[in-house]
Amino acid sequence: MNANQLISMFTRLVARRAMTWGINKGLGTLSRGKTGSGKTGFGKAGFGKPGLGKRRSDAQMQDLARKMRTLSRLTRR
Repeated sequence: MNANQLISMFTRLVARRAMTWGINKGLGTLSRGKTGSGKTGFGKAGFGKPGLGKRRSDAQMQDLARKMRTLSRLTRR
């Protein structure tokens, strides 16, 4: 292996780990319903405010996040 192959292999490894970490972190945040600025729902757009539609329960969101993680694992193979 030459230096270029080693560098590209290391770069791919780091990028893949960073993307996996970010995806899992984002799905975990969505399943727990964390927000900034005290709103309910998903961030600045105001989705999920009370009275604007049905809100999913925590168990349903965690189940959905688990399914999405499984799906992302399957699609990477």
